[in-house]
Order: sequence, then C-alpha cells, then structure tokens
Amino acid sequence: MIRVVVVDDEATVRAGVCAIVAADDGIDVVAEAADGREAVEAVRRHRPDVVLLDIRMPGMDGLAAGAEIRRTVPDTAVVMLTTFSEDEYIARALGDGASGFLLKSGDPRELIAGIHAVADGAAYLSPKVTQRVIAELSTAAGGRMSRAARARQQAQQLTPRERDVLALVGAGLSNAEIGRRLYLVEGTVKAHVSTILTRLGVKNRVQAAIVAHEAGLVGEDG
Repeated sequence: MIRVVVVDDEATVRAGVCAIVAADDGIDVVAEAADGREAVEAVRRHRPDVVLLDIRMPGMDGLAAGAEIRRTVPDTAVVMLTTFSEDEYIARALGDGASGFLLKSGDPRELIAGIHAVADGAAYLSPKVTQRVIAELSTAAGGRMSRAARARQQAQQLTPRERDVLALVGAGLSNAEIGRRLYLVEGTVKAHVSTILTRLGVKNRVQAAIVAHEAGLVGEDG
C-alpha cells in the first residue's frame, strides 16, 4: 500500500485530489495539510511514501516545504501539483530535486500513475508539464536549439546501454521496469542510473528525464 499525504491550501482542490487518490485500492491517504508547515509536520509524523504538494501556498509554499521534506525525510518522494501558470516555479522545483510534476487539472489516471511511479523509485512528469519545463529552460538558456544540442552532447558521453537506460528513465519507468524491458537485473539498472546521473551532471532522475527529452531519446526504444 502506497501511503500519501495531500497538501493544498484550497479545501475543494484538496478534497478532489484526495477523492481521486483514495479511489485507487493501492493508495492510502494518511493525512491532509493546508499549508507548507502543516505538510512538513504531517510528513514527519506519518512518514508517507509520497507527498503531493501544491506549489503556491501562503506562508511556507510548496517549494520551501518540499526542500525541508527532502532534507529531513529523504525517503518520502515529493510530487509537485502545478498549473499552467507556474512555469517559473516548476523550473525551481526541478532544480531542487522534486520527484515528479503533475497538473492539477490533468487526467485523474495520470495522477494515479504518477503516484505509483514515484513510489516505485521512478521520475514522473506529466507530458504537458515536460513540454512547458523544456520551453521555460530553453528560453532561459538562450534558445531551444542550444539546450537540445547540449543535451545530445551530454547523451553522447554515455555508452549505448546507458542511453537505453536514460531513454526509459525519461519515459518514467522505474528500475524494475527498466530491468524487465532491457533484460537486466535491477541492481545493474541502479548502477547504470547512478553512473548516468554523474556523467550528465544532474541531481536526480527528473533532471535526467529532462535531458532525455531534450536529446530526443524518449521513444527511441520503440
């Protein structure tokens, strides 16, 4: 059973997310919170597998709460709930090491899939969020082509097998799923992922997934 804490300052949104999440037999909502400080306290108390965090909240926002949770309860995966108007916040959360990004207004099935993915150790980005993040980062870096070229250059530093693994990380697969797809034991996949993060110079799977998308690797496995 995946244990989840849901955080949003809007009661109706929070109730809606809880209803969607609770409908999955494999997920248990162990606590709710209305702001960042309550979120940190709830995570410390319940030690959930995943916390769903609204980015913009009064007082301590989701970015600050997520950073504190990752510092004090590192085993809890942080997933940011966002809207289309929050690109700059998404980019900051990406840099801070969030495990996933989901749209509040997205398909409920995507919310469920994202929770299962990050609980299983994968990175998960809503496809629409991925497009927005890449666009935001491309603008900040002086253009999409420069980032794409840099990502391709980074990917070329990897071995063919590592590029295969990176493509599947970008597709949101967990180590176990990658192992099954590539006929590797999970420990070997974990070692590949660790090497990939080091060679790419990124902090986590989400940042590696962005590189995979920018380099055009996602989908190459067929």
